[in-house]
Amino acid sequence: MTINASTGFFITGTDTEIGKTLVAGALILKLRETGISAVGFKPVVAGTYVNASGQKFNEDLETLRIASGLNAQEQSLSPYILDQAAAPHLVAKANDIYLDSTIILGDLHSLNQKFEAVVVEGAGGFLVPLNEQEDLGDLAQAMDLPVILVVGMRLGCINHALLTCEAIQSRQLTIAGWVANTLSEEMPLLEENIQTLKDRIFAPFLGVIPTLLQQLQKPENAPYSIESLRFAAEHIKLPE
Repeated sequence: MTINASTGFFITGTDTEIGKTLVAGALILKLRETGISAVGFKPVVAGTYVNASGQKFNEDLETLRIASGLNAQEQSLSPYILDQAAAPHLVAKANDIYLDSTIILGDLHSLNQKFEAVVVEGAGGFLVPLNEQEDLGDLAQAMDLPVILVVGMRLGCINHALLTCEAIQSRQLTIAGWVANTLSEEMPLLEENIQTLKDRIFAPFLGVIPTLLQQLQKPENAPYSIESLRFAAEHIKLPE
C-alpha cells in the first residue's frame, strides 16, 4: 500500500477497551520511523481526567500526541472532547452538542495539509452512533481511508471480528489488515482463536501484540507511555 500526502488509516475495533489507541499509537511510530510525517486524530472522545496541575486531558488523545511527537496543546487532535466516559452520541445529546461530521472532516482535511499520513482512531466499535443520522461507519466511508481492525482477544471476539469485517466491506471500504491484541488476561486457546480468524478474515494479518508487561500497562487516567507504544510497534507491521 502506498502512503501519500492524502492517506492514512482508520483504526476500528471489535469493541471498546480492546487496544485501538495502543495500535494507533504504534502505527504512528512505525510510519514516523519510515520518514513519513504521521499524526493521530480522533473524531470524538468521551472521558476526561484532571491531572495534578488541574489541567483537563483525555488519555487517548494524549497517547496519540505522544506517538505523534507533539507537545501538550501543540495541535488539536479532536474537535469534540466530552467529559463523561459513555457513548459519545448520548453524552453529546445530554449536553446539547451536535457531533457534526462536516466539522470532523474539515479538521481531518486540515491535518492532511500539515502531515503526510493521518491515523484516525474510531470511538468504540465500527457502528457506534455519531448522531441521530450517522455512525462511525458512515464517517469512515466519508474519509475513504483503508481500515485496520483491532481484535481484542477474548471470548466472543471471533463473532465480533467477522461481523465487523462484513460491516466494513458492506461500505466498500478496504480492510488494510488486522491486529490481534492480547488483553491483560490471556484468553484460553489464544493461538487457535488467532488461526481461526486468519482462516476467515480475508485481509493481511499484521501481527499479535502480547499482553503488556506490568511496567508497560497503562495507568488509570493516563496515556500509554512511549515505551508501551514501542513495545506494541515491535510486534506489528505496516500494511503493504
